[in-house]
Parts: sequence; structure tokens; C-alpha cells
Amino acid sequence: MRIAVTSETPPNEEDFLVPISALQHYLFCPRQCALIHVEQQWLEDGATVEGRILHERVDRGGADRRDGVRTVRSLTIRSLALGVIGKADAVELHGRPSNLRPYPIEYKRGRPKAHHADEVQLCAQAMCLEEMFGVEVPEGALFYGQNRRRTVLRFDDELRALTANTAAAVREMLAQGRTPPPVPMPACRRCSLEQLCRPGTIAACPKISRWLARQIAD
Repeated sequence: MRIAVTSETPPNEEDFLVPISALQHYLFCPRQCALIHVEQQWLEDGATVEGRILHERVDRGGADRRDGVRTVRSLTIRSLALGVIGKADAVELHGRPSNLRPYPIEYKRGRPKAHHADEVQLCAQAMCLEEMFGVEVPEGALFYGQNRRRTVLRFDDELRALTANTAAAVREMLAQGRTPPPVPMPACRRCSLEQLCRPGTIAACPKISRWLARQIAD
């Protein structure tokens, strides 16, 4: 997906921060992102309920320490440079208190996907942690519930650029308050907002000019 960015100036006010989750929604489908974050619409299906329950279980875990590593769950994070705010499912804190190295972990109910929405979401968390802790965060992990194991993710320059560009595109879309038209695709069948979005119906609507032409002809 090609993302057009109109401004290179990052926001510097917390009032203009956008949810990290919006980046994932945008890469899956810009219209879905707008329905959720511009129009404030939401519908749940089986998949979203399972995902919510998984995150609730993670959030209830609090903080713990094992093998010298402290894990903090549901940690509020933000980046003024990136212009995002959100919560990290889990952040492992390695090292001594004077030199902590955060390691973000994001939990997903399904399995690895072809698009990069999950990777961008985790990379955004890492970039927030870098700004907050003042250290480099070179990698993190995605934990998928279907295969029950971690997928280690390196935050390379390409992924960081995609994350920054996606954040800028989301900020622009939310600032404009505009919902893009639907673009029907196979993934629509897996979207809980399909009934609200109505991609097939709206995309197939005749143009008003054609309708007027028929009225005149009659």
C-alpha cells in the first residue's frame, strides 16, 4: 500500500495524538479506520470478541518478575515525534533499574498476516518506548494465539519509515474528518464492520448523473 504524506512536520501537542491502534486499522483498510476513529462506529463479531478477551486476560496480569526480567502489562505509552498514544500489551524490562532496556510484546488472537499492520503497530510501540526511555529498542515480539509462540520482529529502517508514514497519513485523515469510499476486497468478509461499511452496495451505487439522465429520458 502506498501512503501519501502531505506534511513532514510532526505534532508537538498531546491533543493531536492519534491511537496506535488506528495505524493497524489504516493498513488493513483506510475506510475501516475512518469508520472507527472518525465516525466512532463499532460492531463486534466472533473474532473481535476473542481478541478483546485475550487482551483482557493479558491486562489483568499486572506486573511480575521472572529470571531477572520485569514484565509490565497494559502500559500507557506515547510519542510526540510520531504523534501517537496507546497501550502496550506487555513490555519486558531487561537490565538494571539505572539502565532498563524495554522489549515490547503484542498479543494477537490469530496468526501472522500477509499485510504489515501488526508489525507497524508493534514498531510504533517500540518508537514510543525509545522516546520515553531514551534508549534504542531494536526488536520486539508478536505473540499469536493460534500457533502459541512468539514471532520476533526487528525494527529496521524500512519498517520505521512505513510506521512514520502511516502515522502521518492517519493524522491527516482524522484531521480532515473524512471517510474514504469503500474498495471491495476479499478481506471485507473478515471485517466486523462489513454491515456498517456495505462495501458491495455502496461501491455499486449508480452515479447521480446517470440517475438524472434516466429521469429526464422518462
